[in-house]
Amino acid sequence: MPKYWLMKSEADVYSIDDLRRDGRTLWDGVRNYQARNNMKEMKEGDLVLYYHSRQSPSAVTGLARVVRESYPDPTQFDPGHKYFDEKSSEEDPRWWLVDIEFVRAFDHPVGLPDIKARSDLSEMVLVRNSRLSVQPVLEQEFQTVLKMAGEAMP
Repeated sequence: MPKYWLMKSEADVYSIDDLRRDGRTLWDGVRNYQARNNMKEMKEGDLVLYYHSRQSPSAVTGLARVVRESYPDPTQFDPGHKYFDEKSSEEDPRWWLVDIEFVRAFDHPVGLPDIKARSDLSEMVLVRNSRLSVQPVLEQEFQTVLKMAGEAMP
């Protein structure tokens, strides 16, 4: 049985439309331990709410699926990359990533103000800790967000 997640990206950096164009991508550059630990728990087939932050309003804009479970983020080893981490080594990597694939974009994105307005979503990690870039979502929360978008379960 799949688990459910929410992953954030800025629309001007890598949008749901970019994921649609590419089909799949690796989710690199995460440098928060809690977000990293969440990615290490992800399994192939888990479903992801794709969230655009830094737009007005921030919103869940589509769905993705985990297609490759966690493995070391190669950018941490590249001294020329902005995500290089000199304290990380290939023998003991600090940062991990997953690969995701496009499922669909929502015709009606679900804005953060609408999510915050619902009492049944008041305990959602997005509401309680909106800064975390990779976060778990309960099945009921996932289904509620899909209903708000006018979408069916994939």
